[in-house]
Amino acid sequence: MLRHAARLLLSLVMIASVVLVGGVLTAGTAQADACYTWNRTLGQGASGEDVRQLQIRVAGYPAYGEVLAIDGSYGPATAAAVTRFQQAYGLSADGVAGSQTFNQIYALQDADCTPVHFSYAELNRCNSDWSGGAVSAATARANALVSMWKLEALRHALGDRAITVSSGFRSYACNNAAGGSSTSRHLYGDGVDLTGTPSLCTLAQRARYHGFNEILGPGYPDHNDHAHVANRSSRFWSAPSCGI
Repeated sequence: MLRHAARLLLSLVMIASVVLVGGVLTAGTAQADACYTWNRTLGQGASGEDVRQLQIRVAGYPAYGEVLAIDGSYGPATAAAVTRFQQAYGLSADGVAGSQTFNQIYALQDADCTPVHFSYAELNRCNSDWSGGAVSAATARANALVSMWKLEALRHALGDRAITVSSGFRSYACNNAAGGSSTSRHLYGDGVDLTGTPSLCTLAQRARYHGFNEILGPGYPDHNDHAHVANRSSRFWSAPSCGI
């Protein structure tokens, strides 16, 4: 109920952000948000923390087989990802991030910057502080946030169907207990295992469009009961039963 009320309030704010200037309706300044507020329009050539924050939110829209760099530099790849995000939500698709784009992002995120359909608790059932993995706790948590935004894009592309996360971040102790590989991306915070519906093959196949360099699923050893997605430096996709 509270989340529904918050979404309704944001919708009213978005309507109120349309103002009349010189007899022409134009989008007003994007509204303040509890997580992060953008204060300028962003396009190619821009750089800074606000660009990096935008890249996190559109990381799930890089095109087939691509991974968007989270580097704070607004280049052609970022513009293309923003365009796909805009198209996915029925916005004017020009690759420039302005108030309409930011307001849509605000509608998709909670106060802790996670997308509304995923949470830090879902991505870490191992411990409370993200410690004990292959990277610092802060890095593991940040990696998980990017994966959540990619999952939000995947979820939307599948018709906003719920996606079940069965495993996320693991410390070395948790990974050993789960029988995970010593090089598992779960140790870095970006590895995520998915189960349930949509089908595992549907998840694995569609994930190819949403910024995951690592996709493992049915037909790959020990992955017949889940689809695994993660980031890594080079592409490794293997789900033979799904044609991948």
